[in-house]
Parts: sequence; structure tokens; C-alpha cells
Amino acid sequence: MWKILLLVLVSVGAALWVSMNTGGFMSEDHCEDGACGVPSGNFASGRAEKVQLTEAQWREVLTPEQFAVMRDHGTERPFQNPYWDEKRVGIYVCAATGTPLFSSEDKFKSGTGWPSFTRPLAEGLVGDEVDTSYGMRRVENYCVDCGGHLGHVFEDGPEPTGLRYCMNSAALEFIPVESVEGIPAAVKAQQEVAAKRIAELQDLAGS
Repeated sequence: MWKILLLVLVSVGAALWVSMNTGGFMSEDHCEDGACGVPSGNFASGRAEKVQLTEAQWREVLTPEQFAVMRDHGTERPFQNPYWDEKRVGIYVCAATGTPLFSSEDKFKSGTGWPSFTRPLAEGLVGDEVDTSYGMRRVENYCVDCGGHLGHVFEDGPEPTGLRYCMNSAALEFIPVESVEGIPAAVKAQQEVAAKRIAELQDLAGS
């Protein structure tokens, strides 16, 4: 256990130093640490996502911060992003498509400065891809509907999964829910919203 804690502390310390010395988003060239969530250079290679837009179209759809993370391989600053310390009940959805991805019930305080979860809402929502950049073997996570980079998953999380899905707030949108009991209904309603949003993006792709 102490080895995991030491790894997290070292990871956060290194990431903080990089963040303070780059003046904004960290790129894959700046991050040298497994906890930072920077994706590999073969981002979105071979993915069969539902939404496939050009770079110019994604820039129209996403904010500069969202594009930097989801399409341009960036990583937001730790402890200086909207959801790392979010404690309200609710669901976290893809910032691009609105697809429900994570629940507040699976969120935990990892000490890394990024929102962390033990698991996605369900299987098949968050894709995995092996990342071998920087001489390390990591597992990148992405939204299966749009291929947008979310973060990385590590095997140093708490029970019941032992996993830490280390995500970027810029890749997510938080939707508050009044109570834990209301989460399933919120997910169902958001799935309908996401379906319409995906259809709109597909129309944009075909224009």
C-alpha cells in the first residue's frame, strides 16, 4: 500500500511542476508520468467511433480546452480543473456527445488532482487502448462514441475494482442529480439526449 501511495505522490509532484512551468495544458511532450493521463501518439488509431469529424469541425464543436484534451492530446492542470474535487451526486457525460460515462457513486478522492473513478457506468461506454509511449505500458481511455481522449486507467485504485480511471475534467460534463436513487433515471434521460446529439454530429460530418 505504501508503494502505491508513494507512486501517486511522486506522480502528482512531477505533474504539478510541469504544469506550473508550461503555463497551461500539458502536452504529451511534457508529461513523463503515468498518472498525468496524457494519451499516446497513436491517438484514436483504428477506432470505429460513431462520430467522425474533421479537425476543423471538432474545433467548431468543442471549446479550446475540450479540443486540447479530447482531440489534441493535452492534459489539464491538476487541482485546477472543475471536477477533481466535485462532491455532488450526479453523472459525468462525454463533453462532445453527452454520452453517460461515470457516476458520482464510483468517484473517489485519489489525491492526483484529476477526477478519478473506480469504474464506468457500464461496459462498452469507455474504450481501452494500449499506450506504449515514453517506454511505459499504460491503458488509455476514450469515449467509444466519438473517440475523444478521456484519460488513463491504472491498477492502483480502491475496492471493489482496484482500478483508478484518471480522467480530464475538460473531457467531461457533470449533470447533478438530486439523490443517488435518481441516478438511473438521469442516465436514461441523458442517453436520449446523447442519441440526439450524436445524430446532429453525424449530420455535421456529412455536410
